[in-house]
Amino acid sequence: MKGARTWAGIAVGLLAALQLFGQQPYLISNTADEFNIMPNEQYIFIDTTGRLTFHQISKLPPQAFSRLSRYHNTDYQKNAAYWIRLIVKRDPATSKIWLLEFYDQTIDYIEAYLPGADGNYNTVYMGDQHPFANRLFRHKNFELLLGQDSLQVYYFRVQSHEFADLRIALRSVNRFVYYALNEYLLFGIFYGMILIISLYNFLVYLAIREIKNVYYICYILSVAGYALSLDGIGFQYLWPEHPEWNNYTTGIFLYSLIFWSLVFTRKFLSTRALAPRHDKVLRSLIVLRTVYFAVCMLFIPGMLPYRNTDIIPLAAAFYTGITVWRNGYKPARFFVIAYGILFTGFFIRMLVYFNLLPFTTTSHYSLHFAFVLEMLFLTFALGDRIRILKDMRDRALRRIIQQHEINMQLKDKVNRELEAKVQERTLELDRKNNELEISNRKLMEQADKLNRINSMLDLDNWKLKNAIRDVLNERFQEKAMDYTQFITLFPDTLACYRFLEELKWKNGYACRKCGNEKYFPGTAKFSRRCTRCGYNESITAYTIFHSLKFPVEKAFYIAYLTVTGWHHSTLEEVAGKLQISPHAVWSFKTKVANRLAEMQARGRYYAHSDWTSVILVTEGRRPGGIKKQPAPAENP
Repeated sequence: MKGARTWAGIAVGLLAALQLFGQQPYLISNTADEFNIMPNEQYIFIDTTGRLTFHQISKLPPQAFSRLSRYHNTDYQKNAAYWIRLIVKRDPATSKIWLLEFYDQTIDYIEAYLPGADGNYNTVYMGDQHPFANRLFRHKNFELLLGQDSLQVYYFRVQSHEFADLRIALRSVNRFVYYALNEYLLFGIFYGMILIISLYNFLVYLAIREIKNVYYICYILSVAGYALSLDGIGFQYLWPEHPEWNNYTTGIFLYSLIFWSLVFTRKFLSTRALAPRHDKVLRSLIVLRTVYFAVCMLFIPGMLPYRNTDIIPLAAAFYTGITVWRNGYKPARFFVIAYGILFTGFFIRMLVYFNLLPFTTTSHYSLHFAFVLEMLFLTFALGDRIRILKDMRDRALRRIIQQHEINMQLKDKVNRELEAKVQERTLELDRKNNELEISNRKLMEQADKLNRINSMLDLDNWKLKNAIRDVLNERFQEKAMDYTQFITLFPDTLACYRFLEELKWKNGYACRKCGNEKYFPGTAKFSRRCTRCGYNESITAYTIFHSLKFPVEKAFYIAYLTVTGWHHSTLEEVAGKLQISPHAVWSFKTKVANRLAEMQARGRYYAHSDWTSVILVTEGRRPGGIKKQPAPAENP
């Protein structure tokens, strides 16, 4: 009894002394379940040498521990020892069991000095440089069980080679269990969504075989690894017996995240074709980041987790997405939204880091929320790109179906007309059957003869027409033709375009930019669009008829006259016959004449019977057999 009174007197005296020096204890009672003690509310002594022992620290007067009221996270001194003096007063009426928790699971070393019943201090070692099994609670953070005495003074020595968050929480066990279960539930949802999105994109890859889905899977798995290393979940479940890995995993996964983010950006946005200058910047950033990672791994491992400079490659990817979107590439819109959300998450996390926003669960995990939304929108972007390609394919199929329906309607119409005529003829024959019964056989024989004669006439007529066309072709190839004869071969624009289509792509299609041999119909009639890079080549591109200002069939005739000889026709006569201005006739004639002169200068023989040598612009070839031409503007 006497000893209890003595200890009570000592506690009262110590409390009075503490209040005298201005350090107020934290009262724990039944009225609250949690206290968050911010760094600027703690009483700290900074040992810059890191050599002071607890025996030396415990002998320091209370006023040696100062309250850093203007402390910011940027003020943290790496490798310095932070001694925290914390006083807890327990309400005797409380029945709750209380815990003390350090939020930051990446702190290297924490030495907790807990007052014992005999007046001595017991030491507990914590930190991510100790095996996970040594912890009192199997939780990602560091927890201690508070004593039951009415007034206790705790000392903590915190030291880390990187930034350490000095926030401390006092929680009842009930509050801790509720908080921990909900936190792990959110972690399960977060990492479960990453696995589901990865599996979904893997199935999409198996279906469409596009490598960009594999790059995206590598990116989101890198996000998962980076989050695992920051949250402490990876240390708890994946490498609990290897605390030394904690010094490397964050930097390795951070490099992997940046690397796959840039690779995916280049592939998804097709920067090589749509934004060549941005593509060079992204490739340079990939090389520089890889060199930086290799140097850190080999020489300065302590710089691996440094992430402030990684805002540069992410900003470059974001800006590239905006540029490509503004240039008309629709799938980039979800990409821009995704990176906008990611930058918002980084911005909120930065405001919390600089103590400009209060520390809450939402603000602390803002980056996790941003990663989830970013992954969802990037998945939408991949799906949107597939949808756009599918729509283009469906439009082509609809055109084929519509043309097939028109052909079937024409066929049905012809069949109906034939049936009507046959029926009419049958009725007429029935009416006259009685009158012509006697001479029916003769008439049938005559009819057979007439049918044979008609067939022979039809055959002769067909042969005559072909002979006429052959004669005209021969005249077209060897002799001069007037405009009336010329329009027999090329009566309209459609005939001219068909002639150009046969001339340009008789040996098959090959993209002028990337060499791809697959295409689908372009935006304009007779144009073709590359399935790989999207380049749209019009029917008149790479011919002398490109960028015409008057009908192409009239340009055909002018080119024909220029190649075969002007035949004593004046410029005004040809312009009047074609109903265009003499200046237009002269300009196009000059273009054709320049083309002929260019061919003669190159030593190439040409004749008016070989139009491909004049019409097509075929000089210069790219690797792979693709002819290199100055790319004309695409038709809208």
